[in-house]
Amino acid sequence: MKVLVVGASGATGRLLVDQLLNRGHTVRAVIRDREGFLQGRTDSEEDLDLREASLLEYSDREMEALVEDCGAVASCLGHRLSFRGLYGPPRRLVTDAVRRLCGALAKRAPDSPVRFVLMNTTGNRHHGVDRPVSMAERGVLFLLRHLLPPHADNEEAAEWLRSQIGSSDSRVEWVVVRPDGLIDEEVVTDYEIVEAPSRSAIFDSGKTSRIHVADFMARLATEGDLWERWRGRMPVIYNREGGSDSLGT
Repeated sequence: MKVLVVGASGATGRLLVDQLLNRGHTVRAVIRDREGFLQGRTDSEEDLDLREASLLEYSDREMEALVEDCGAVASCLGHRLSFRGLYGPPRRLVTDAVRRLCGALAKRAPDSPVRFVLMNTTGNRHHGVDRPVSMAERGVLFLLRHLLPPHADNEEAAEWLRSQIGSSDSRVEWVVVRPDGLIDEEVVTDYEIVEAPSRSAIFDSGKTSRIHVADFMARLATEGDLWERWRGRMPVIYNREGGSDSLGT
């Protein structure tokens, strides 16, 4: 399968590219710096198709060409952790990318639905599924939503998939992956996937290894049974501490 990865320059995006290539899939990756991305890599050009660009600068026609022949699209896009990255343009990077990529996929009218896997955050609640939150947590989330543009961007991107693509689109299907506090680890071990957060993302956040997020996203993009289980849902991923479904080695 050919998988398009956007946000491939980031810490999780790089790991996702590796996970897909290690599974024998072809990757088309949008990156910011080709030379920096390739440093230390020995990938075959047949397996890794790099596009050095700022995604939102693509024209609609270029966006359609970008998604051509891809059976899945995975987004690890996020805002840089700097003042300009958090408060400068584009303030709706993730939402605009999701909207335009899905629009390009629809224009291509694929024979079967293309899988769209979006990396998001446990700070984004799935209303009607997640547990009720305290007044204090609602207050913090209100402040984040209005004072921190990337948080609102993540919420809007997931809501766009839920409301505009929904559960019956014949061209695009989706899963929103919600990790908790991201940490770096070198290997995939056991991790757990749950329907809703089992702890407060604000006052009792857990840990999620980036490599576990990459592993789960790669499996969603390429495995049928796992996709059918989580299609149209917003699973939460934690490093395993006992409990629900476990994945990994």
